Amino acid sequence: MAEKLKVGAYWAASCGGCDVSTLDIHEKILDLIQLVDFVFWPVAMDFKYKDVEAMEDGFMDLCLFNGAIRNEENEHMAKLLRKKSKVLVAFGSCAHMGGIPGLANFHNRDEIFQYVYKDSPSISNPDSIVPQTKYKVDEGEIEIPEFYNTVKSLDQVVDVDYYVPGCPPAPHQIWGVLEAVATNNLPPKGSVVGADDRALCEECPREISERCVDGFIRPHMKIPEKDKCLVEQGIFCMGSATRAGCGARCIKCNLPCRGCYGPLPGVMDQGAKICSALASVIKADTPEGVQKVLDTLPDPAGYFYRFGLPKSLLHRRLDNAPESPDEN
Repeated sequence: MAEKLKVGAYWAASCGGCDVSTLDIHEKILDLIQLVDFVFWPVAMDFKYKDVEAMEDGFMDLCLFNGAIRNEENEHMAKLLRKKSKVLVAFGSCAHMGGIPGLANFHNRDEIFQYVYKDSPSISNPDSIVPQTKYKVDEGEIEIPEFYNTVKSLDQVVDVDYYVPGCPPAPHQIWGVLEAVATNNLPPKGSVVGADDRALCEECPREISERCVDGFIRPHMKIPEKDKCLVEQGIFCMGSATRAGCGARCIKCNLPCRGCYGPLPGVMDQGAKICSALASVIKADTPEGVQKVLDTLPDPAGYFYRFGLPKSLLHRRLDNAPESPDEN
């Protein structure tokens, strides 16, 4: 039997759903164990830093890195795994674009610490203690990773070979990247694997008729008609600014697209793209009318940049002392 692929998987700043999604390949898991040896997968098996450090450079044939770069440890592991891997894949929306953790870029580190450790209704912290990178205790000195001011995508820290989008990636993408490496049938470096070059709207089975909207409501406020475009029903949907390829899974569950597959090829800013798309369907004749419609859309920045703020033209909110994308 041919030698198995040496594969690693790592979980940085993310929810862990990308690791779980590996099991979504269902019966192909039997083929997977014939194809792959997981030589590093800390969420599933006991591995230490020293295990990776002891590997020769390029030891792993493939590393699936999921999660954004939120702190010093995430960055250290990204650089270490880049060194130890022949092929490094940004696996899932957080590694691909910064993901949900990237929404923190609308705030700075001090504001986040202020709320999480002092102002949150569920917190009890009378001494206003916040995490320190080093702290001495009776047993010695504790050291924890530095919490960065800015969340970054994986490719803003290290060189990335391929991207597998999705929150989480679909089963066909996971199997596709494993099969491509196993057969040495790799696409050009930098390719997005398992997604389409069309907009999700072109994959969506719903019908578009009026092409206009006079206001928005939250998805929980109505049960949508199953055959009609969700935007025409007043439910915000990212489909027109998002890659197809997921099989319209959310749409088929009567939920709007959230944008997790990222922008279309050639689009630099997914949020700007959806702004343009909405402008073409808002039913209003005056600036005041447009504003009235927009006022019904809660948290537009959060909707437009739910998965991609770190990779957008905005990158993060500017403070009085703006931070360079190359800084923490």
